[in-house]
Amino acid sequence: MSPIQLVSVKPDVSRSPLETFVACAHQMLDPATPEPVRRAMEPRLLAQLPALRALGVFDLFDVRDPALRAWLEDELAELVAMGRQ
Repeated sequence: MSPIQLVSVKPDVSRSPLETFVACAHQMLDPATPEPVRRAMEPRLLAQLPALRALGVFDLFDVRDPALRAWLEDELAELVAMGRQ
């Protein structure tokens, strides 16, 4: 497991959107993470995107993993498109 471990797949209300996003991303990228856990992290990670986008996190920081970056760019583009409708 990565140094940032997300012990439970249940939402933790005391975590900030950035903490939740980073923990989920680390767990999703860890090759030791079982596929069911990785799939459980996806909606939690995606749920943080509106708050992180509003905070300008993606204007300040780049996601270095190419696959994760491409997935997030697609999801963020969809968020923007939905906001314009």
